[in-house]
Amino acid sequence: MADTYNGYCVKCKEKRDFEGDIAETKTGMRMAKGKCPVCGTTVNRILGKA
Repeated sequence: MADTYNGYCVKCKEKRDFEGDIAETKTGMRMAKGKCPVCGTTVNRILGKA
């Protein structure tokens, strides 16, 4: 389920819209994980607890 999210790209140093999938960390936090459309670096956005 790929949705569009807004996250900060560390390499570009700008906020970018990216398509990502929802993943869950070991501590139970949900995060959107995808690729930056400009440079291809992995971008994460913390969404909160499930």
